Amino acid sequence: MLQFFVLAGLLVAPSTTARDVPQNVKDLYNSIRSQGSCKNQLKGGFYSQEGDSKNFGYCGDHLTDYRIMYLQGKNGNLVNMDIDCDGALGDGDGSCDSSGDTQPQTTFQETVAGYNKGIKDLNAYIHSFVVLGNDGSKSGYIEFKPEQYGIEPLSTVAVVCGNKMFYGVWGDTNGDDGPPLIGEVSDALGRACYGTAVNGNAAHDENDVLYIAFTGSDAVPGANGAKWNAKSFSEFEASLGTVGDKLVQRIGGGGGGTPPTSDCSWEGHCLGDKCSTNDDCDGELVCKSNKCSE
Repeated sequence: MLQFFVLAGLLVAPSTTARDVPQNVKDLYNSIRSQGSCKNQLKGGFYSQEGDSKNFGYCGDHLTDYRIMYLQGKNGNLVNMDIDCDGALGDGDGSCDSSGDTQPQTTFQETVAGYNKGIKDLNAYIHSFVVLGNDGSKSGYIEFKPEQYGIEPLSTVAVVCGNKMFYGVWGDTNGDDGPPLIGEVSDALGRACYGTAVNGNAAHDENDVLYIAFTGSDAVPGANGAKWNAKSFSEFEASLGTVGDKLVQRIGGGGGGTPPTSDCSWEGHCLGDKCSTNDDCDGELVCKSNKCSE
């Protein structure tokens, strides 16, 4: 069985901005890699990087019980991390200057501007955002719309890279101007994960990064649930903590025990605990895949 500590040899993110990976997320990481391939592939046929095999896709193995979607390859692979330099760059460190594939706006620019927080779009040097979804408007390109599976625009995404975890938002989609790719994040998030090893024209090529997208409206921080006008990556990423920490509790029971919540009074029968029928679960929780779920 592949263990989470296989990541230890990779360049890890600076401790000043990175989050420790909760045990339940480590367990998910290990189970995905040891399983080998996705059983409920929502859409496949994508590349992790140009020239790679088309063995990557969007996985829905835990779409019902944990209400998450993630990216996965075959034979124990996850996906790599490419760098997205789209949006409003402003004054950054210049690491996107080498990119030959940039767009002046992100997919949800209008929504970001509509938050009225003094910014017109996401900034690849500041905001931790993840690219999900694929444009299939051109003939022959693969289309995938996360919204069809409950993933909402600008919703929270957890990213495990190296031995650390960060929160971001679904902020952009893949275009149809090249191979159908998955596994891409803003420059700021990529640099937090792997430092100067990545930039606008250099990716982290190992297929060992886990991207977790959460379904439902509660995954969307909205205008006031994140610091959209943050001046730094650390400031914006930290502002996603309240929403992100709550969402991560969905995974496998919250990491080695019952999630702390006043809504559950029947110890051992709370969110994530084992069950056989709905009668084994507290309150309005239901039994799905032998675990009490919302």
